[in-house]
Amino acid sequence: MSDPYDLVVIGGGPAGYVGAIRAAQLGLKTAIVEMRGTLGGTCLNVGCIPSKALLQSSHHYEVANHEFAAHGIKASGLEVDLKAMMGRKETVVDDLTKGIEFLMKKNKIDYIVGAGQITKPGEVTVGTGKKKQILTTANIMIATGSEVTPLKGVKIDEKQIVSSTGALSLNKIPKHLAVIGAGVIGLELGSVWRRLGAEVTVVEFLDHILPGMDAEISKQMGRTLKKQGLKFNLSTKVTGAKASKTGVALTMEPVKGGKKETLKADVVLVAIGRRPVTDGLGLDKAGVNVDDHGFVPVDEDYQTNVEGIYAVGDVIGGAMLAHKAEDEAVVCAEIISGETGHVDYDAIPGIVYTHPEVASVGKTEEQLKEAGVEYSVGKFPFSANSRARSNADSEGFVKLLADAKTDRILGCHIVGPAAGDLIQEIVVAMELSGSAEDVARICHGHPGLPEAVKEAALGAGGRAIHM
Repeated sequence: MSDPYDLVVIGGGPAGYVGAIRAAQLGLKTAIVEMRGTLGGTCLNVGCIPSKALLQSSHHYEVANHEFAAHGIKASGLEVDLKAMMGRKETVVDDLTKGIEFLMKKNKIDYIVGAGQITKPGEVTVGTGKKKQILTTANIMIATGSEVTPLKGVKIDEKQIVSSTGALSLNKIPKHLAVIGAGVIGLELGSVWRRLGAEVTVVEFLDHILPGMDAEISKQMGRTLKKQGLKFNLSTKVTGAKASKTGVALTMEPVKGGKKETLKADVVLVAIGRRPVTDGLGLDKAGVNVDDHGFVPVDEDYQTNVEGIYAVGDVIGGAMLAHKAEDEAVVCAEIISGETGHVDYDAIPGIVYTHPEVASVGKTEEQLKEAGVEYSVGKFPFSANSRARSNADSEGFVKLLADAKTDRILGCHIVGPAAGDLIQEIVVAMELSGSAEDVARICHGHPGLPEAVKEAALGAGGRAIHM
């Protein structure tokens, strides 16, 4: 039995460790419980970070292979050292996980390795092998995140039929990779292996890629990725997968009915989404409600139906994004400590780290039409941006949506170089209730990619300069 804590956080991912740090900063005696053995959660260990490391490495190879010549650089005999590439990825992950562990010590947070279970309100039991440790606490924060959603008829073995975890650690480049799901994870990892030499076929149940994105963005990226060599089977349902020594036979059929097909691949990646991790937490014993999909409902203060038990991040639903989870955890910790805070869910960016990148914030054009909102559109192509042209990286555009009456920015959608960084200017403007004219009248450095954002803002008022 330990001395009582002010807060015990279950889960050491982006929500958990960030919430723990903020709580400690506010003077709360805090413990964090994580069963993985390393902090950082899925994002750092087997998700966001290792995938970005491989995206960067594979992009370098792609550029050296196909773009150096145009810059007057001659390169020959290029080879992929996959072992070294994977080693670099692991070093990045290892360095960052150690960094988070250091932050726990720096902020005097007790880091306990084991599976946490809420045995009753105010009590968390941690299973560490054969031993159990009981933590008493005034408050509990559930931050257990999410896991891969399984697909009926497709059994993941992390060798031939893999989740994102297995796709980040393949020991050889597959000749043919089949990806089930045309969302963020599927397209990012599909891009990695396509660049390294695999034939990649993406199978998607819907009739478009990047579900939830602005339709114009989805269409543009579909064309771009096809040019890069990805193949798409849209409006197609996967009904089964059979692994053998020679590969995997994927059975498919059109969503609207039709002839069944078989797609043969060396490796199949299942990337149809993620589901909350709530099993084994003892939520039923503690009286915490869980909805039909496994998510934990919370109120505006992130408190569950049981006083003193809170939940944040993927486990409560909404956009399953690390930065959204972090912000929720910070606000939750502040509320627990007696302060106030809020998260503006209309100003949370979503980013796809393909090349070109995709970034989005706020409402899509389809959502505005459905809601009957009158809006203006400002659109500017990177082909008219001097820095993008100088960089030979000019595919895509910036699309800004503003209220037709007030000019307040309602959304922004970008396909293009550094889209994930460029979107942040609009996120800030939206947080400050900014208008398209506000962005248009800000001086942007020349020549720079951000000028495309300014031109789109000018375009919303019908006065773009460079087109």
